[in-house]
Amino acid sequence: MKVLLCDDELTVRESLSLYLKREGFEVILAADGQEALDKFKQVSLDFVILDLMMPKIQGTEVCKEIRKTSDVPIIMLTAKGEEIDRIIGFELGADDYIVKPYSAREVMARIKAILRRTKEQNDGQIKSVIQIKDLIISLSNYSITYLGDHVQATPKEIEILYMLMSHPSQVFTREQILNRVWGFSDYIDDRSIDTHIKRIRAKLPESYRDMIKTVYGVGYKFEKDL
Repeated sequence: MKVLLCDDELTVRESLSLYLKREGFEVILAADGQEALDKFKQVSLDFVILDLMMPKIQGTEVCKEIRKTSDVPIIMLTAKGEEIDRIIGFELGADDYIVKPYSAREVMARIKAILRRTKEQNDGQIKSVIQIKDLIISLSNYSITYLGDHVQATPKEIEILYMLMSHPSQVFTREQILNRVWGFSDYIDDRSIDTHIKRIRAKLPESYRDMIKTVYGVGYKFEKDL
C-alpha cells in the first residue's frame, strides 16, 4: 500500500518512513503542502499522513483540497493539542488526529485501525445504505442526500450519523462513539463529540434534527418514529 507522508521536519520523515517501510508500506515523501498536493495528483494513494503546520500550504488546506476529490484515509500530525485544532482537523475531513510527541508504533496502530474499518465497509460487512423517509445515508460513497439533494457533511459526521441511524433507539455513550468511529478515545474529549452532534443536527433537514436525541448524562440515540 502507498502512503504519502508529508512533514517539514526531516527527522520525522526519516524515522516514520523507516517504520512504515518495515511494516510493508511504500512511502512517498513530501516536505511542504504544495509538494504533498502535487504528489497526491501524481500517484494513486492508499493513505495520507499530514503535518498540520507546513510551509507553502498548511496541512488543513491540503486536507481540504484532497477531500474535494478523494475519500482516502487521512491522519493529521501536529504539535498543537488544543480542542479547537482537533475540531478543525475533523471538520476538514481528517480521519484521525495525533498530537506530537508520538511514537511510530502509535501512528501504525491508528493506521491499521482505520484500514480495518475501511476493509469491513468495502467487504460488505456493514450495510452501506440506510434510508429513513426521504433521507439517505451511504457509507459506500460517504454521502447524505435529502429529496435527491446532497447534504454537505464531513466523513466523521457521516460515520456518526450512520452509526446512530443504523441502530434506532439504541443509546450510544460518547465513549462508544469514540471507539466505533475513531477507534481511540484518548485524544479527543466528550465536548468534541457534542460539537460533532451539534454540527450534524444543523446540517440535517429541520424535520430530522429532533430525531437525534440527547440522553443526558449518557450519550445520544436516533429515534426515527417521531
